[in-house]
Amino acid sequence: MEGNQHTHPHDHHGHGHGSAETAHRHGPSRRARLRHRVAHLVRPHSHEAADMVDAAMETSREGMRTLWISLAVLGITTVVQAVIVALSGSVALLGDTIHNAADALTAIPLGIAFVLGRRAPNRRYTYGYGRAEDLAGILIVATIAASAVLAAWVAVDRLMNPRDITHLWAVSAAALTGFVGNEWVARYRIRTGRKIGSAALVADGLHARTDGFTSLAVLLGAGGAALGWQAADPVVGLLITAAILLVLGDAAREVYRRLMDSVDPALVTTAEQTLRGVEGVRGIGPVRMRWIGHALRAEADIVVDSHLTVVEAHEVAVAAEHALIHAVPRLTAATVHTDPVPVPGHDPHQTLAHHSAHPTGVVSGG
Repeated sequence: MEGNQHTHPHDHHGHGHGSAETAHRHGPSRRARLRHRVAHLVRPHSHEAADMVDAAMETSREGMRTLWISLAVLGITTVVQAVIVALSGSVALLGDTIHNAADALTAIPLGIAFVLGRRAPNRRYTYGYGRAEDLAGILIVATIAASAVLAAWVAVDRLMNPRDITHLWAVSAAALTGFVGNEWVARYRIRTGRKIGSAALVADGLHARTDGFTSLAVLLGAGGAALGWQAADPVVGLLITAAILLVLGDAAREVYRRLMDSVDPALVTTAEQTLRGVEGVRGIGPVRMRWIGHALRAEADIVVDSHLTVVEAHEVAVAAEHALIHAVPRLTAATVHTDPVPVPGHDPHQTLAHHSAHPTGVVSGG
């Protein structure tokens, strides 16, 4: 503990979070400690540093497995469509094939990010390498934008230089193949991304889902061409471009929010309610959260009785962090700052008053 701040080094605590070897008068009660032990029996876990690393490795492995399986599915889909594009000359199918290929290739920067995320923190990168996922998200957004530009360019060129398409039955079959492949990949990526907390993987899943619907749009082009409307194919190509731009907006918003440390407000509410329920907490101050890769970290201020000893206040802070880790999904660590109950005429933060970045005061009572 430095001053009033508790930064919980997991390798020093493990399962003994809710108690101390010697019971303290103002610390968690015997009933609270018993309830904690029962919870561990029902849902065993550990907060040791090695176990945290193992959990991070497991989420990265799950992300990598999702990427490679979806890459294989999209790769096969893209090859099938590319062959039919060469036979038929369909611009709409070409645009869809380009988008599928781009979606498959986004697995590469994401895979690199997941591998980097396994590296342990060091003195230069003290929070580790989880932010590599956010950089991969930027590359995914750029790839989606590039595929939109290329699809639009090909469609406009075909409008200006009309050309009949052939093998309409094959184009239709390729479109259905593209839809099935992309929808399967979309569901898989989004499910895994939400499970492990990866915004980049969710964005990639949304990308794949839009690819699936653009594949269905190719059927419209084939149907129009079958009825003799020569411009149907490039017009559908332009519609596909518009669909790509829509998913570009969704993916860009998802990645932007992650880069700006945005979190779901419901998580902050959960954290505040959890802190209020911790024994020994008399009030709470600001609560902050941020994503680092697909893991959450939090900072919180709590108010404790002013007559507590340093050891007793530390025990309350440890109990508060432990409760947060249980209550907030994907939260791996929290820094808990303890303040004493305010005494009239005395401000313990007076020395820091001229630093506007330091929040003072109690937000709500316990």
